[in-house]
Amino acid sequence: MGISNPNLIDRLTDFSFGQHRITNFEMETSAIYGLGKLLGHHCLALNAIVANRVRKEFSKDGKAAVEKLIQTFLSTFVQHF
Repeated sequence: MGISNPNLIDRLTDFSFGQHRITNFEMETSAIYGLGKLLGHHCLALNAIVANRVRKEFSKDGKAAVEKLIQTFLSTFVQHF
């Protein structure tokens, strides 16, 4: 059995609504927000972009991108609380 929708990335990239276009899609966050809502929690998702699948470009150091995201969030969060 092959990929169920092999043209999905191309279709999402080509889609537009007025002047709005899809530039990124991330599936796990929807589950976090959905479960959070069901359980009455407030949720936050942070994402480090490590790949441009349309251009087939990938970060040389994804771990560093994630580390920078964490450090940036923590320094911002601490300043506000």
